Amino acid sequence: MRPLDEQETTQVFEKLHKFVGNNLKNIVENPSHEGTDSTPGRYCFRLQRNRVYYVSESLVKRATNVKRDNLVSLGTQLGKFTKGGKFHLTVQCLGILAAHAKHKVWLKPTSEMSFLYGNNVLKGGVGRITESISEHDGVVVFSMSDVPLGFGVAAKSTQDCRKMDPNGIVVLHQADIGEYLRMEDDL
Repeated sequence: MRPLDEQETTQVFEKLHKFVGNNLKNIVENPSHEGTDSTPGRYCFRLQRNRVYYVSESLVKRATNVKRDNLVSLGTQLGKFTKGGKFHLTVQCLGILAAHAKHKVWLKPTSEMSFLYGNNVLKGGVGRITESISEHDGVVVFSMSDVPLGFGVAAKSTQDCRKMDPNGIVVLHQADIGEYLRMEDDL
């Protein structure tokens, strides 16, 4: 487990910024109240086997007692680097994205299952949508009862969505909580 280098950090922050905007500062500077220290620690980003983790510094110090080969996971997995060197967010970071999301879409109960099976979000299934979403912005998808279901990329802006027919695609699917069942071995 090692810290991210300059290029890796840039890729991770650009991808996170797409979803959380200026709230990225809150993620980076979030105090960690973990361990026996009375003063709060900080969270950091670590790389282990091409996977990026968001973990408290006190947990990183304690993990040094574990051999690298035996360490499977640590903290919250944000995403992974592909063999081509690109960074992709994984569904495990949904809790962090949902807490700090800039753009949100709420789904009607009838279209939740379709999204959880890996399909894109259609306009007919949208219950609510935040204002000022532009095309290709990162969007976190919620149920109408504010349960985070997944995330994706806006296919159209908020203004264009109002003029679309009900079968038009609003959000392009990237990840959802159904992946815990569909891709159990890969996670």
